[in-house]
Amino acid sequence: MQGLHLTADLRGCAAGQPLMQDCEALGALCIAAVAAAGLGAVAELFHRFSPAPGQEQSGITGVVLLAESHLAIHTWPELCGVTLDVYVCNLGRDNSAKAEALMAALIAAFRPASVLRQSLARG
Repeated sequence: MQGLHLTADLRGCAAGQPLMQDCEALGALCIAAVAAAGLGAVAELFHRFSPAPGQEQSGITGVVLLAESHLAIHTWPELCGVTLDVYVCNLGRDNSAKAEALMAALIAAFRPASVLRQSLARG
């Protein structure tokens, strides 16, 4: 059960960018970033929520199941925020550098004003 669990809270993301509200754009980014990091996508699901009462914008929750574990992403355009969660297991090989590359690519794509990152060694 050895693994690396990375999280990031992004603030100050441009609410109007397609990645914040368009499932296809966000899904394409995630799948491309997973592949570029050298990880294996097994399945994916992205869901856009209906706007809350009094809100014009709504966010997306997305998950990419990885052969190595998972990527989860949540956008809140009404708050200009994004949360990221990347977990990789390291059974058979150390995938930590791939997880770090995936996280860095996702953060860069959103161009946040600030980032709070956390890292947890699992197992």
